Amino acid sequence: MHMQFIKQHKWIILSCVLVFVIVAAAEFFMGRSGFGPDGRFGWWDGNIYGSENSQRVFDAYSLTHVIHGFLFYFFLWLVARKLSPKHRLIAAIVLEGAWEILENSPFIIDRYRNMTVNYGYVGDSVLNSLSDIVMMAIGFWVAWRAKVWQSVLAIVGIELLLLWWVRDNLTLNIIMLIHPVDAIKNWQAGGQALLKLK
Repeated sequence: MHMQFIKQHKWIILSCVLVFVIVAAAEFFMGRSGFGPDGRFGWWDGNIYGSENSQRVFDAYSLTHVIHGFLFYFFLWLVARKLSPKHRLIAAIVLEGAWEILENSPFIIDRYRNMTVNYGYVGDSVLNSLSDIVMMAIGFWVAWRAKVWQSVLAIVGIELLLLWWVRDNLTLNIIMLIHPVDAIKNWQAGGQALLKLK
């Protein structure tokens, strides 16, 4: 059973492994650490303002990478419809890997620190980056299997959940990276202040 699965999906598995190796090597070269500055493995950290944000396997932003998967599915369906879904998944894995490398470049890290409320952001750990690629693949797979309206509902639901939970989501992330808005930053900083009061 396992061998049959591996044979059916060998190109996806090989592509994933290759992208993992490239992303890990690039991030180590840029100074990212395997498990975060403290060198400690962890499954979860939910405080987006803390020093452990984006260092563990999962965090609140893992959900934004699920949305990446939905968006990559729709984008590749539009521009590469002749490719099979499996080949489009491989392309999506490559795109997500490229984003992880860019996201952890000094330019983007400084942008996050200067333009958003994530002042202490030091970049993802390699562990977190590789997990983000897996989360994207999960989103892609769900979009592949779901109806369009279900995918749209899932994206909206995740965005609203993150907005309520951490006062941030993929939409606000993009806005703040491209054209920061002081009103959004002040509102998000209010969430940080509330967290400190708890």
